[in-house]
This record gives sequence, structure tokens and C-alpha cells, in this order.
Amino acid sequence: MTQLDVEFVRSQFPAFSEAALRDQAFFENAGGSYACRQVVNRLDRFYRARKVQPYGPFAASRIAGEEMDEARARMAALLGVAPDELSFGPSTSQNVYVLAQAFRQWMQPGEAIVVTDQDHEANSGPWRRLEADGIAIREWRIDPETGRLDPQKLEPLLDESVRLVCFPHCSNVVGEINPVVEITAMAHAAGAFVCVDGVSYAPHGFPDIGQLGADIYLFSAYKTYGPHQGLMVIRRSLGEMLPNQGHFFNGDVLCKRFTPAGPDHAQVAACAGMADYVESLAAHHGGPSGGGTQTGAFVHELMRAHETGLLQPLLDAVAGREGVRLLGPADARRRAPTVALALEGRAAEPVAARLAEHGIMAGGGDFYAVRPLKAMGIDPAQGVLRLSFTHYTTAEEVERLIAALERVL
Repeated sequence: MTQLDVEFVRSQFPAFSEAALRDQAFFENAGGSYACRQVVNRLDRFYRARKVQPYGPFAASRIAGEEMDEARARMAALLGVAPDELSFGPSTSQNVYVLAQAFRQWMQPGEAIVVTDQDHEANSGPWRRLEADGIAIREWRIDPETGRLDPQKLEPLLDESVRLVCFPHCSNVVGEINPVVEITAMAHAAGAFVCVDGVSYAPHGFPDIGQLGADIYLFSAYKTYGPHQGLMVIRRSLGEMLPNQGHFFNGDVLCKRFTPAGPDHAQVAACAGMADYVESLAAHHGGPSGGGTQTGAFVHELMRAHETGLLQPLLDAVAGREGVRLLGPADARRRAPTVALALEGRAAEPVAARLAEHGIMAGGGDFYAVRPLKAMGIDPAQGVLRLSFTHYTTAEEVERLIAALERVL
């Protein structure tokens, strides 16, 4: 397989040319990645030349609508779904909240939803609140030592009353990649739909959602080199079954059924820049052209191979270290490059501040993962030190991080 050309990759991100960010190694990508130039350029162009109500009869309006439609069509092609199965919303948290209201209206009291205690709160809290409406909430619990979700422990929770199983592709603190295809098959066999939170996975390669089989898949564009939007795939069989949450006159348009407010026109249009970027990576490395799942899969593998090679030395440096607990597996092949460390007797945020003195941008806190931290016996008030990166990170930056950790820890 072709090796990722990191110099080319970094040339696609304006942040690496900014004087204010020079000599700063960015290790808080799980909180939001840098935006690629294709997204920045599209957003700038829209605000300068298209900032009118879209889909009107005059040129600026017509082109604005065409650019929004282009973003939907090209991102849907990368994800392996139909264009109208992709919705845009202000954030993943908001998208899940709207979905939960639809399920609340659709489900009957006594029917059940399975949630996990590995999730970021976005794919947990809105579902749990439905318990007040008589919907049973069953918790699929992680191993308190490893943070792992064992698929075998899901099976006893499944019966004919379960309508939905919600789980993350990977946790934003545990990092282990969950077997989505296996879990989805189990849920479908029991007659349940699945809702997969891909926020912490998608930055490391857009998945082929058609191949995964998920009924709902969510992620955040601002963590995948794009604008601040939440992308939500709802497969047609489910989306047309759930009650409309949008304006009544949009009820027959699948991609509008779960967006109660009007979309952010400029940011939706700018999402096409994410597809531009993926296609430019594929072209530069001799991969498939034309977008779609083959292009996405090629770039996904490029990203994962590069990230895995950088991640293992970091895991080796922190695993088993005295006073440090690594959350999730120590094998880079089994996880995303989101590394959370619980520091024995130490709050994480001050340690992140000390790393900043060494030019390392990292985070300390609970990262809205209060439930998994508590499940693993970690005080959310102390939090964890989170070191996260993506494919534009270099080996030299990882070496700098490891050296800074030696000094700070």
C-alpha cells in the first residue's frame, strides 16, 4: 500500500502555515480538528458570493442551493448511502436529541432502548431521558478495568421489546474500536434498529455505512476537517417510519424530516470541501478517482496505517507507567489514536497546562464522558489527560509529545 505523504497532507491545512501556531504540536484533535483549505475556501466563497436565501430563481441563490446539494450528494456517496438519507444539523448532540423525540412518539410504554456507559453523553443522555415517558432503558455496561464493551454481554439485554440499540463506533476516552458489523447483526436478529455514534471514529477515515449496516450513523464535521455541523445518516426504512420532526410541509422529504430548524446554508455547502479533500488525497496517492466508497476506503486505509504507526510508540511510552492508567487497549491496531490517561492522585487539566509550556496542545477533563469515567472508577472532577491526533500528525510531533510527557509526568 502507498505510504501517506504527510508533507502533502499538511499543505492542505492552512493552520500549519499560521505563525501563531508555529512550533505547536496539536494533540487535542478529538475535540475538533483543523479545517482543510478546501472547506475554508468554500466557506469563504459562500459568505462572499452566495450569502442569500438558497434555491431561488436568481443566480446567486440558485448556485447557493446547488452547492448545498453538491455537499449532500458527495458526502453521501463517500458514506455509501443515498443522498436523502443524509441530514445536516447544528451538532451531533442536537441531532440525537431530535431523533430521541421521534422515537418517543413512535415507541410504546414498556418497549426498550439499550444504551451503553461507554458513550460520550451525546448518544446516551437523550435516550435515557425517555425513561420518564415509560420507555425502558437497559444499560450495556463496560468492563470496569478495560473499558471494553463485550458483545456477549449485549445478548442477554435483547428481546422482542427492544426497539433500538445505541453504542459508539469508538469511545472518546477508551478509544477501542467496537465491532459495529457484529453488534448490528445481533441487534437486527433481535428485531432492533441500531444508532452508532461515529464522532470519535470518523476523523480517522469515513466509514462505508452501507457496509456497516447501521440504521443511524452520526458524526461531527468539525472533527473531520470541516465546519461546525453534525452529519446524520438515517436509512430510509427507518427514517420514513419515524414521525416527522420538521415542518409539516417537509414531511415527505427524508433529509428534512429530522431538522426542525433551517440548515446553516454556508456550512452545509462547505461540507463539500471534505469530499474535495478526500478525493485530492486519493488522487495524490494514485487511488480510485470519482469519489464514492472506493475512494473513501482507499483514503481510510492510508490514514489508519499512518496513525497506527505513530500511535504504537506513544502507547508503549505510557502503558504500565507508574502512576498512569492507560484507558483502553495498548495495541494500536485495536483503537483510534485517542489516548486517555488517568493520573493517580493528580488532576489532569493542570498537567495539560504544563504540556502547553512545552508546545504540546492537549486536553484535560471529563470530555462529556462522565459515565464511562465513573464506570472505570475514575473521578470525573480529576478527569483524564487526553492525547489525540489524526493523520496530519508527524512522527517528530509524537516524539516531542513523548519527551514532554517524560518531563511533565
